[in-house]
Amino acid sequence: MLALLIKTFLVQAFSIPSDSMMNTLQRGDRVLVDKLTPWFGSEPERGEVVVFHDPGGWLDGEPVPEQNVVQKFLSFIGLMPSAEEKDLIKRTIAVAGDTVECKKGGPVRVNGKALDEPYLYPGSSACDDQPFGPFKVPEDRIWVMGDNRQNSQDSRYHMEDVNRGFVPVDEVVGRAVVVAWPLNRLSTLPVPDTYDQPGIGSTASAAAVVAPSALGLAGAVPLVLWRRRRAAGRADGSLPAVR
Repeated sequence: MLALLIKTFLVQAFSIPSDSMMNTLQRGDRVLVDKLTPWFGSEPERGEVVVFHDPGGWLDGEPVPEQNVVQKFLSFIGLMPSAEEKDLIKRTIAVAGDTVECKKGGPVRVNGKALDEPYLYPGSSACDDQPFGPFKVPEDRIWVMGDNRQNSQDSRYHMEDVNRGFVPVDEVVGRAVVVAWPLNRLSTLPVPDTYDQPGIGSTASAAAVVAPSALGLAGAVPLVLWRRRRAAGRADGSLPAVR
C-alpha cells in the first residue's frame, strides 16, 4: 500500500528514451518526478522540467514498448510507469499570462526579456528551425520546449492542434527534480537564473536537500519542499516515452 501511495501521489521514476532534452537529460537517464505539489494547487513555473501526459496526438505513431513480468511488477509498485502511459518531458518556458516569442537568429523572449539558455544542447539555436510568436499564453496553459531544440517536437510543432501547442496545466504529471540514475549522473534539476531576471515575472523558491534515495516517503518530502512555488504578485530499462 505504501508503494502504491508513493506512486500515485508523491514521486515516480521515469526513463528518458530520446535525445530531446540533451544535455540536461540523456538517453537512459532515470528522473524522479514530484507528483505531490500539484495536488496542493502548485502549478509549473518558468524554467522547470516537467513531465506531462500527451495533450493531443504529440506521440501519435510512436511505438508502445512491451514490458516483461519484472517491469510490470516495478510499474505496479511505482518504480516505473505502465507501458500504456504516454508521457513527455520538456522545459516550461512560459506560463499563463506570459508573452513568448522567438525570431530566427534571436533568443527566446518572455515578456520582452531575452532568455540566456546555457542548458541548450551545444550547437543548438534557440529556435532557428521553428520560429514563433509573439503570442500570449492562455489561462491554465504552459508553453514547453526541449533543450535539444533541433531535435525536439515541442510546443512549436503543435501550434495547429486543438491546444495550439500549449499544454494544459491539468495534463502535467509533475516536476522532474532529480536525475537518480545512473549514479555518475546523480544531480538535481534546478531552475536557471535567467527565469528570475527582473521584469520576466516574480517567483520564489524554497530550497531543501534532495535525498538520493528519494523513491520512498522520506525522499518525497524533500522533493516537495525543493519545488519552486508561485509567489504572490507574479504577472499573470523499458519505460514509456517521455520525449
